[in-house]
Amino acid sequence: MNAITTDVLVIGAGPSGCVAASYLHQRGFEVRVVEKSRFPRFVIGESLLPRCMDHFEEAGFMEALRNCGFEIKRGARFIKGAKVCEFDFSKKHTKGWDWTWQVPRADFDQVLANELQRKGIDILFEHEVTDVDFDDNGNSTTRVRDNEGHSLTITAQYIVDSSGYGRVLPRMLGLDKPSSLPEHASVFTHVEDKRRPEGREGTLITFDVIDTKTWLWVIPFSNGMTSIGYVGPVEFITSFPGTPGEKLSAMLKLSDYYYERFKDIDFCFEPVIIKNYSKSVKQLYGKGYVLTGNSAEFLDPVFSSGVTFATESALLAAKLISRQLDGEVVDWESEYSEYIRAGVDVFATYVKEWYTGNLQALFFHHRENKEVKKQICAVLAGYVWDKTNPFVTKHNRLIRTVAQYIKQEK
Repeated sequence: MNAITTDVLVIGAGPSGCVAASYLHQRGFEVRVVEKSRFPRFVIGESLLPRCMDHFEEAGFMEALRNCGFEIKRGARFIKGAKVCEFDFSKKHTKGWDWTWQVPRADFDQVLANELQRKGIDILFEHEVTDVDFDDNGNSTTRVRDNEGHSLTITAQYIVDSSGYGRVLPRMLGLDKPSSLPEHASVFTHVEDKRRPEGREGTLITFDVIDTKTWLWVIPFSNGMTSIGYVGPVEFITSFPGTPGEKLSAMLKLSDYYYERFKDIDFCFEPVIIKNYSKSVKQLYGKGYVLTGNSAEFLDPVFSSGVTFATESALLAAKLISRQLDGEVVDWESEYSEYIRAGVDVFATYVKEWYTGNLQALFFHHRENKEVKKQICAVLAGYVWDKTNPFVTKHNRLIRTVAQYIKQEK
């Protein structure tokens, strides 16, 4: 069995793993990345938020990403019947990026991985983690196996688990726990968007609300393809007969706004169904390891928070590891766990209040409060740690309060 020694082992070469690895490399540490898949590979999570642009910039990816021509996302549109609510990221409470991208993740992740390798960081593709042991000091011995069955041992001072849906350390260390969010399912695919309208309409990311708990996403890409998918209660998604493709085709008839655009259109691949996708963990770190991105928490996709939490947690984790390996004392509970959970809690509230209908009542209210909209827009842009924003600091009660006021108006 071959053996490697490194400062930090990163599990997963998605956005979270790439950001963590690149930052640590910039700080002079030796980093190894192991990735179970072969890139390019399909992954969901195609709509970014402006907040993650800060992370890509600090980790040294912006030049490579700017040259890719990805579709620019300047806001988001929500539709419910005849009602339309549109958020413009340039009109938000918190200062920061006014735009981001809508990306085919296979292409996007490949760019990040290529850039990581260009920087001199080794990525072991098609290597699966089979076992991990930690000694009393937190040093780890990780065994990985490639697709031909060859084994490799990697010794590291620290592990960053950015394995996403693979959730390597949560599975191996028994860290998983049930999510507090409602159980939902999604069915999705890509289409060649042959009836895409010219101009702005053809570029807008849209959430078409069918009813309080069910909605369709439409995410256009610059390559002419569009990601479409339904989210709803598990019993709703599974109630449609037939194959996943037949289910999605039937669901598209529910959208008054998009049916004509997507009716009878060929799917680029058989639609994928994911059930009960929200995940949580008992703890975000331990002696010698830290969980980032979807390996730690995954929320509902309604506000596209996945990649932003992945890169926020990755960059912060890398900074704290850097300090610790340099001999500083790091308070992982307050500096990492409490910070990340604070942001997760804000978005979790927005997800819960979306499905109670309270947030939808606020979005589609006929009389728009510009200041309230700016504050909510900052949250939707990913700036969920801004304590000057009352819709961050009072998130657990302010949405309900405003929604109740709106309902009393009617």
